Amino acid sequence: MRVLGIESSCDETGVALVETLGGGLPVLRADALHSQIEMHQAYGGVVPELASRDHIRRVLPLTEAVLARAGVTVGELDVIAYTRGPGLAGALLVGAGIACALGAALGKPVLGVHHLEGHLLSPFLGSDPPEFPFIALLVSGGHTQLMRVDGVGRYLLLGETIDDAAGEAFDKSAKLMGLGYPGGPALARLAEQGDAKAFKLPRPLMHSGDLDFSFAGLKTAVLTQAKKLGAELEPRKADLAASTQAAIVEVLVHKSLGALDRSGLRRLVVAGGVGANKALRAALEAGCARRNWRVHYPELRLCTDNGAMIAMAAAMRLAAGVQEATTTYAFDVKPRWPLGEL
Repeated sequence: MRVLGIESSCDETGVALVETLGGGLPVLRADALHSQIEMHQAYGGVVPELASRDHIRRVLPLTEAVLARAGVTVGELDVIAYTRGPGLAGALLVGAGIACALGAALGKPVLGVHHLEGHLLSPFLGSDPPEFPFIALLVSGGHTQLMRVDGVGRYLLLGETIDDAAGEAFDKSAKLMGLGYPGGPALARLAEQGDAKAFKLPRPLMHSGDLDFSFAGLKTAVLTQAKKLGAELEPRKADLAASTQAAIVEVLVHKSLGALDRSGLRRLVVAGGVGANKALRAALEAGCARRNWRVHYPELRLCTDNGAMIAMAAAMRLAAGVQEATTTYAFDVKPRWPLGEL
């Protein structure tokens, strides 16, 4: 079975082809990605209308490139999957519209995929795929959640952020320090040159007794510290970046290990853009190693939004029998779509 996946939820246009051979996991045959970072840099953040228009320009050329690399024709596709939500409404509509139009033209079934499920299952594309059940930390610019995952489509929410996501904390703190867009990666790079103990910043909900997160207070503390430094901010910027990153990472690690402790499981999956953060990976690996637990990540290039995770999630849902593709080509998108509603 060959599944083409189209991702267009925000500011990356991704297309990929996975193929299931026998009873094994789907294999990635080819993928292509276009990032809109350069286009949005002038505005300091994603402009939804510009994002949607750029997706329109990119989807079909990327699809043609993926099919050519895989040596597959459109007629040889079995299913066309797309991101149904969550995300920017206009951006989602581009991917959904093109996928359903392509399906209708070819007489092929289509399947709408949850963006977060794509991230959740993306480590199965790697050389060291996890095994069910496991605890998942979904951590990105818009989401910070801990889930118990017992199988495809079997997700139990254990905790989530009550305000800003971890990725937002990175991005907003970076903006307060005058760093460029995208802020999270810029802050992480600068943090490598700083002293993580230079500033005492709060670890919100660190000892709350539950598995929820909160990062809005940390952002306020960074703002307060930046104002206090005044003209001294520039020479101390690396230290403030390192201290900010350390606070975010410590909370994420503490809650993730706590979720493993409570569940009795021994396997952690980390997915989402913040999962590429080197400091977070090092801290999680060290914490899990001390307890003889395993931690799995997607490949670094698959941490951000991409078509491969959408194609993979669709293929795994079809193989598990939890969803069927459809030849009803009327579609909708779900900009706000909790994973628990699947």
